[in-house]
Amino acid sequence: MSTSSSLTDLQACYGPRYRWLLLLSVMIGTMASIMSSTIVNVAIPDMSHHFALGQERAQWVSSGFMVAMTVSMLTTPWLLARYGYRRTYAGTMLLLMAGGLVGGLANHFALVLGGRVAEGLAAGIVQPIPAIVIMQAFEPHEQGRASGLFGMGVVLAPALGPSMGGVLVDLFGWRSIFFMVIPLCLVSLWMAYRYVPNTAPGGVAANRKGAMIDWRGLLLGAVGTLCLLNGMVELRGGGRLQALLLLGAAALALLLFVGWQRRLAATGRAPLMNLALFGYRPFAMGSIVAFIYGTALFGSTYLLPLYLQLGLNLSASHVGTILLPAGLVLAATIAGVGRLADKQPTWLLVSVGLALLAASFALMLTVTLTSALWLLVMWAALGRIGLGFILPSLNLGSLRPLHEHLLPQGASAINFLRMLGGAIGVSLCGIVLEWRLAVHGDSFANATSSPARLAAFNEAFLMLAALCALAMVAAWQLRAPVPVPQLQTEKQEVD
Repeated sequence: MSTSSSLTDLQACYGPRYRWLLLLSVMIGTMASIMSSTIVNVAIPDMSHHFALGQERAQWVSSGFMVAMTVSMLTTPWLLARYGYRRTYAGTMLLLMAGGLVGGLANHFALVLGGRVAEGLAAGIVQPIPAIVIMQAFEPHEQGRASGLFGMGVVLAPALGPSMGGVLVDLFGWRSIFFMVIPLCLVSLWMAYRYVPNTAPGGVAANRKGAMIDWRGLLLGAVGTLCLLNGMVELRGGGRLQALLLLGAAALALLLFVGWQRRLAATGRAPLMNLALFGYRPFAMGSIVAFIYGTALFGSTYLLPLYLQLGLNLSASHVGTILLPAGLVLAATIAGVGRLADKQPTWLLVSVGLALLAASFALMLTVTLTSALWLLVMWAALGRIGLGFILPSLNLGSLRPLHEHLLPQGASAINFLRMLGGAIGVSLCGIVLEWRLAVHGDSFANATSSPARLAAFNEAFLMLAALCALAMVAAWQLRAPVPVPQLQTEKQEVD
């Protein structure tokens, strides 16, 4: 297929099935990016030993990725408008592949961290794209099914990734997990040049001479996120004065960011984040759910492998064996719930999912050092069933009320808020775990686990359960109707 193919050319060439081929193309790249975000967690203990890192520095392998991914999500609407789907998508796949190669070949921790940041930048740009494709390429009665099928494919990456990664770490060491994304990147590049159009969202031509990106807003977002996470790390390390200064700087960066975005919108320029999105009540409530849900989801993604390896003394391959059935359950659940989302209220599906996720965290308290592995598999599977209810429903419930012109900004913003919550969640779980370990008189410096260490992990899981319960309050508000005058006002602002 010619690299100059437009959306119209591709639709004429492939007919009605084209929208599914396009969805499959972006799904593979998203699988690669999500795999890169989760698979490294099973290698953190071995990597820490190799580079003689403390838990605080090792955590930045995950946190550095999350910061880069969170901030880069805000650039997706601008990149798509300026360069089109194909160039943007292919560029992110090349960057993701380069990050994996650098991380896997590095002999210094700084290079490993640099590779992870590159992977995070790529993952952040690519992840809002599928939601935009689903909302614009599919009819409303097909969006739930498309979201379910897309989600089923995407969740196979974190389901299979830790399992294969655990085996690779045991057999070949931590470096091997960085190379796992490369085959997916190569396939996604081939499909991008075959099925992904070079046009921008809406089928219009990409405008390479359009307005420059809002660098000031991007800088404020990056500084605020870095200050926030470093402040939380300082809290964990005991530097309270430094922590307060950094958290204060993060709050100031947030205020400046909001003020600058309002100023750009008032003067007719393109802000990095269109704050008019939050005039739609379902989107505003969905954003709150996405933020809290991200905190719980990514916090648990960081916490669970540590719990299994350092709390229950299981090997990396055992970790993968336990998480694999849960991932397969998630894939099956999300496909079924996607169809339900075309018929059932999205707020109800999201609320059910959050309740199941909270229950799975709370039930981890029943696990002891002598518990059978099947108990861990059950509770992990219950949580993944909850995720299966949330994933295809939250985006649909939040984005459906938006005007078509706001969809790229909406998909970018809600992914940004979810990942910001995720970046906080990784650090928050580390802070709470270190704090509760100290309270219970244990440390990871001790070679073996103990009931005191499990108690510390249990209290971290209880915190995540409470966050999910809090998110349910906002999820109930997804059912609130959007006033017609508000919709008209926002449409005029966009036009």
